[in-house]
Amino acid sequence: MIFCTIGTQAPFDRFVKMIDEVAPALQEEIIVQTLKGSYAPQHVKVVEFLTPKEFNSLFAKARLIVAHAGMGTIISALNQDKPIIVFPRRRELKEHRSNHQIATADKLKELGYLYVVENAEELKDLLLKRDLKPLCHIGSVASTSLIEAVRQDIETP
Repeated sequence: MIFCTIGTQAPFDRFVKMIDEVAPALQEEIIVQTLKGSYAPQHVKVVEFLTPKEFNSLFAKARLIVAHAGMGTIISALNQDKPIIVFPRRRELKEHRSNHQIATADKLKELGYLYVVENAEELKDLLLKRDLKPLCHIGSVASTSLIEAVRQDIETP
């Protein structure tokens, strides 16, 4: 199963549409956590709200994570040895207030921690690789106390 998440701040139609269009070629269950936008997916299972327990359960079951470039999702994937593909939101497309997700994705790709895609073709190429492996385990680059501090900050409302 592939688990896709866009975060909880705003819809991300461009991301959801790309996932939906690639889905028929994958012949695999794809679950997308998304906020209701203007695009109505046809080929993936959509969930708008997940409790932390439900989110963590889907995350744990997934063989692959595809997400916006949110640090909570990235850290979770790295910590759980999940391969993660990120598709950053873009300010010029009014998907976010700044281009910080692009900067985050670029830096973490440069460090060899994750896969980054910029379009549907790149996404499809990676998704069709059934043996996609995690690029990094966060425990190899961050202390346990740092990981726990970040986790507490993410999980505290």
